[in-house]
Amino acid sequence: MPRRKREITRSGVHTLCAVRPLCKPWGTSSRQSCLNPSKVNPMTKSRHQASSHSPPSARDIRGPSPLIALTDEPPPKLIVDPPLPEALSQGRVFIQYRTENLRIVPVFGQGALAVSPRIGHIHITVDYAPWHFVDASGETIIVVGLPPGPHQVLIELADPTHRIITSETVRFIIPG
Repeated sequence: MPRRKREITRSGVHTLCAVRPLCKPWGTSSRQSCLNPSKVNPMTKSRHQASSHSPPSARDIRGPSPLIALTDEPPPKLIVDPPLPEALSQGRVFIQYRTENLRIVPVFGQGALAVSPRIGHIHITVDYAPWHFVDASGETIIVVGLPPGPHQVLIELADPTHRIITSETVRFIIPG
């Protein structure tokens, strides 16, 4: 039976996840493999061998290792959700986003263009302002203090030299 493991994520939220004992190959009982390894059925596939019953690999879930340079990377994508309705009803704008094929990190400059997998950050412009702010946290965008009425937030995905790769505009109404 899996044990429970308590984990603290970057946002400080506690999560519980199942942890299998390390000494248990897939398809054997933990008592059989942990107490008497010689009794493990040699015909049973280990967790490292491909099997229709084996769990997905780390690469299947997390993608390629960030330690290996990628060739022929697909173009970066920016996926932006509409503002969270509960916060918006209170006059606060919380916009969640994610990227594909680009990691959001606080690294800037010409030298960072050679990093693989690709890295970048976002530029955020509120209501056609002549200025924008830069965010490299990868966290939810929060805008407060807007007057009631229609607004828009332009979110631009940028490379480490601030060249815009792609963008999305979110339109919303702050209730009065």
